[in-house]
Amino acid sequence: MPSPASECLYCQKLPVLDELMIKICDLSVSQVFLFKEQSYSGRCNVVYKDHGVELHDLSDVQRNAFMEDVAKVAKAIQSTCNPTKINYGAYADKLSHLHIHLVPKYTEGYGFGGVFEMNPQKTYLSEGEYTDLVARIKANL
Repeated sequence: MPSPASECLYCQKLPVLDELMIKICDLSVSQVFLFKEQSYSGRCNVVYKDHGVELHDLSDVQRNAFMEDVAKVAKAIQSTCNPTKINYGAYADKLSHLHIHLVPKYTEGYGFGGVFEMNPQKTYLSEGEYTDLVARIKANL
């Protein structure tokens, strides 16, 4: 059963959001966040502006605008981090808000060729490193 907007991490800007992610910016119909857990260097989340569950619930115009935002962020990650491949994940099993994980993978990096782990809790950066990565991604948007 979908969770209501009143319980949504993104809609309510719950404190756990700041524990997990750093907001990079707002785009056309979405917000962009950098995950603090950086086993996949440059991993971001593109979050649709309105509470909703499924991509197919959006109108063609809304869906196209959202996917344009996703592609724009992927291009910025590619320019910033130069991954071998960017994986895309839209799960929302427990959090009923449309969002897409952008997961950069590197040939010699963590999890390459394997299934994406949501939060491996292996790699965290210093505040300065987060600031630098956010600025570089933002500059490429």
